[in-house]
Amino acid sequence: MNYEPGGADRGDTYLLEDGSEPRSSRRRWIIAALVIAGAIAIALWFFRGGHNPAPEQAAAQSGSQIPTVSVAVPGRGTVRDVISATGSLAARREMPVGVAGEGGRVTRVLVEPGDWVKKGQVLAAVDNSVQQQTAESLAAQVRAAQADADLAKSQLDRAEQLVDRGFISKADIEQKRSAAESAQARVRVAQAQLQETRARNARLDIQAPEAGLVLTRGVEPGQIISSGSGVLFRIAKGGEMEMLAQMGEGDLDKVSVGVPAQVTPVGSDESFKGEVWQVSPVIDPQTRQGIARIALSYNAALRPGGFASARIMAGANSLPLLPESAVMSDNTGNFVYVLNDKNEAVRRNVKVGDVSDEGVSIANGLNGSERVVLSAGAFLNPGQKVDPVLKTLGK
Repeated sequence: MNYEPGGADRGDTYLLEDGSEPRSSRRRWIIAALVIAGAIAIALWFFRGGHNPAPEQAAAQSGSQIPTVSVAVPGRGTVRDVISATGSLAARREMPVGVAGEGGRVTRVLVEPGDWVKKGQVLAAVDNSVQQQTAESLAAQVRAAQADADLAKSQLDRAEQLVDRGFISKADIEQKRSAAESAQARVRVAQAQLQETRARNARLDIQAPEAGLVLTRGVEPGQIISSGSGVLFRIAKGGEMEMLAQMGEGDLDKVSVGVPAQVTPVGSDESFKGEVWQVSPVIDPQTRQGIARIALSYNAALRPGGFASARIMAGANSLPLLPESAVMSDNTGNFVYVLNDKNEAVRRNVKVGDVSDEGVSIANGLNGSERVVLSAGAFLNPGQKVDPVLKTLGK
């Protein structure tokens, strides 16, 4: 092994023949490096605070985890008490039309269901050939009676001119006067008989008792009809319709005449305005339900016998109104989250009123002055602190 002279005395490093350092020298370098690395790690630990952070720093770290939620103060507004009901559609005033006269063979039917008719319009014509001949015969009798009356009146007038001259006695005058009056009476009788026959003939045809909409037709040409033929036509007077809304006695007690309603026929997206015109004075003892009759104007979509639903505006209350996202429910019922003075979420059980496009009315549980969480309530826990952002409802 070679080495430089005097190297040991000067502290020089010994070198092996291949020029590398001995193992003992490398070990010392590794130990020194480890010591230095440990010192640096200890220094960093103390520098970063290897002890509890300051209260301000802990609060800042905690504050970064507080969720931000939207809240609103709902106040109290006018909320209508809406009652939902179902029922059938019908003509408000349905008029059954049958045979008013003697009847006979139907010659023509002049209307179809869906036609509008006027008062007195002929719906179906009945053969009146025999009755027409009778009327003509009576008219001839009237003319004959009138001729006799005219002759009797002329004779009376001539006799009255001769009585002063003594050619005719007063007895003859009284006789002629009586004959003239009798002839005039026979005229009136004949006229009355003719008018009666003409009236009967006019009643042979089936006529509309009032203006309205023809709903059904139950007669055909050639059919023999009489007073026992039953209903031949059904007419909705004026085309007016109604809905017979069935509801429980509790809801029926809230409804009064004149309140507005919205009626939607089954299978239609269109709603029709109406108003309650009659409230049933009795309750069905079997179903415990009553009927509110809702008047409706004519529309082709309102077909009698059809089924419909109704929303009746029974009244109005001053209640808080919230969006649906603010109200949640679980096994115990409906609830919302309100914030206390420390901005902590507090569960508040509520009773939900009517649900409409405007939102959910709160019938009980809120007075309207609370800060209510509008959304994200499902992710909150009671007592959790939040960062509130106040919103204005309706905007």
